[in-house]
Amino acid sequence: MIAIITQARVNSTRLPNKIFKRAGGISFLQHHISRLRQTGLPVIIATTNDGSERPIVEFCRDNNIPVFCGDENNVLKRYYECAREFGVTTVIRVTSDCPLIDPDIIIKGVKEYSEQPLNTYYSNTTVRSYPRGMDYEIFSFNLLAEAFNKAVDAGDREHVTPYIWKNKAGNVILKSDVNAEDNSHFRITLDTGEDQELLTRLIEEHRAEKLDCKSIVQILKDHPELPEINSMIEQKKI
Repeated sequence: MIAIITQARVNSTRLPNKIFKRAGGISFLQHHISRLRQTGLPVIIATTNDGSERPIVEFCRDNNIPVFCGDENNVLKRYYECAREFGVTTVIRVTSDCPLIDPDIIIKGVKEYSEQPLNTYYSNTTVRSYPRGMDYEIFSFNLLAEAFNKAVDAGDREHVTPYIWKNKAGNVILKSDVNAEDNSHFRITLDTGEDQELLTRLIEEHRAEKLDCKSIVQILKDHPELPEINSMIEQKKI
């Protein structure tokens, strides 16, 4: 089975409980799930088992979303055990701090991935051209299992895919989804209060939850005061 596994937690350091903050009358997590469901693919939430996950589990129950509770810090282990439990053979990895992720970008990525060899890692993250907030990675369960079984570095286990895209196993084919236009300087992601302000304005003033990535980017170009809101934010390093 091919499925989207999105990681989510409430105890984020820069903006605690960010996924349950609201814009346009619903939570950012609801926006995120609504966008993912438009792909027509199964969606699973992989959250923590540290005791803080109860609101996420309740959200999943109320919205009929499969959920897996796993290791808080070893996210590679969490993904591996989640994929194994639900029988996922091809993983589409996204994160819940992307409430406006474009389902069409994921669908296009799945099509491209399906034409590649099975040991391919396909993403739009290793070569940055899309805005932050449109990130996805696609890889087989076999590559995930190999990473789980062999990764020893803390960073490789905390961030799920570095072992794969660094090709530490020596057998991975790396393929990138590169957008025709470089819009990587835009942030449409949720990590800080400034990000929250921008996303809220995009949703409540421009109905961005109804728009694709290209249309959202055009709004940012037409209203330069919007990307200025979070232009100073530096992305956390892996």
